[in-house]
Order: sequence, then structure tokens, then C-alpha cells
Amino acid sequence: MVKEQYIPDRGDLVWIQFNPQSGHEQSGKRPALVLSPVTYNGKVGLALFCPVTSKAKGYPFEVVIPQDLPIEGVILSDQIKSLDWQSRQAKFICRVPKETLNEVLSKVDLLIH
Repeated sequence: MVKEQYIPDRGDLVWIQFNPQSGHEQSGKRPALVLSPVTYNGKVGLALFCPVTSKAKGYPFEVVIPQDLPIEGVILSDQIKSLDWQSRQAKFICRVPKETLNEVLSKVDLLIH
């Protein structure tokens, strides 16, 4: 039996390796929110991610992860990274509620428009 490979999708929380990093970037293996759609991620092998930290500082671009999910912390919507999800071994954790995803996307929109 062939096991289907997981392809990250928009709204997924995944474990992924952020090293190497530089300066103020988040580092190490940590949870991250997937922003790009599965159609792009599967075709290109890259995906857009926002890292998660357990150390909330009250910054305006932090989005709190709902309490009923297996990961605690905040999504850093201003630290978007394009990463090779296969070589960095992305592992599915759970999906965030649509409201959480939309809040992150709204904050990203403020940065690019």
C-alpha cells in the first residue's frame, strides 16, 4: 500500500524547520501557519508560512491561536517565509479556524497594500 504524501494547505498548522535563520528571524523547529494554497504548494514544492511563537509580546501583527487547538501561542503574521516544505519536513498538526486564518490574512494585507 502506497502512503499518500502530505501537502500543506492554507490554514494548516505544521511543524517545520526554520533554520538557518538570520538576525531577528524565528529559528529552529517550530509550528507555522500555511498561507499558500495546496495547488501552489504541491506544484512548486514551496509554501508561504508564518511562524508561531509561545512568547506573545503584544505586537500588532500577532494573532492569538484559539485555546482549543493543540498548539499555544501567537502567529507572527509579519514574518512570512517561503520555504521548501519537503526538505524542511513539514508535519501536519491541525487546521486553524477560518476566523483565525482571515485575521492573519488581513494583517498580511496591511503590510503589502
